[in-house]
Amino acid sequence: MHKQRILVSVVGFSDVERHALNTVFRLSEERELSYALWAPLTAPGAAPMVAAAHVALVDADSAEAVLSHAKELPAGQRLIWVGSDAPAHAWRVLERPIQWASVLNELDAVFAARQVDSGFVDLDVTAPAPLGEEVEHIVSSPRRALLVGADAQESMYLRSRLALAGVVECDEVASTEAAVESIGRNRYCCGVFNLDDPQVDSWSLARLFRDRFPQALTIGTSELAGPLADWWNRRRVRNSTRRAGISILLARPLQPRELSQWMDLL
Repeated sequence: MHKQRILVSVVGFSDVERHALNTVFRLSEERELSYALWAPLTAPGAAPMVAAAHVALVDADSAEAVLSHAKELPAGQRLIWVGSDAPAHAWRVLERPIQWASVLNELDAVFAARQVDSGFVDLDVTAPAPLGEEVEHIVSSPRRALLVGADAQESMYLRSRLALAGVVECDEVASTEAAVESIGRNRYCCGVFNLDDPQVDSWSLARLFRDRFPQALTIGTSELAGPLADWWNRRRVRNSTRRAGISILLARPLQPRELSQWMDLL
């Protein structure tokens, strides 16, 4: 299948949010449908980009957002507005805190809408379908992952990669008690446990998670699984993960290629 690319004009957002967006864009290169940051200028000698981005992603809190209220969109461009006071011509409106899985879903919808505009697909993606009493709807729960003891950078990367795998909900917990409560309350398709976190009993939690969700991916992460750890520690952590029922052991810091081969199973 020929790879498709959606160009996104990004207006505003904090450095942390832009870093998360760049992570989503970079990880999307692994899919048939990918996203790239659109810029009006290119380096000397480089091939120019298209005249307008396919979608504008606008931060309502930015100074430049006022222009999105006043100016008309280029033909075929769609506006995704993040925040309050959205203009009438906004195609989608998202609230803060930003759910990156939702952003990814809306970008996918932009591609679907472009297919409709081109006549390739007969499908209405411009608005939710009305609910009628005579129509039966089967609503499936969104797939959910549990992240235990992940630091901020690791969490951002995992959330982005899970979103690309279609896992749209993530619960982050930083204590054993909160993890036990989440495992008892929710249904998960994936659990990622930081085995190096001394504040969390990750080994027992991973065993509990595996017993409750035998079909889910149970992933442990540890610096002792990496190439800088000595042979004895690597062997010890591998044996411990097997006893705990952890099916996948990944080295920290996480490596994109190693993580991707397991995320593809979701």
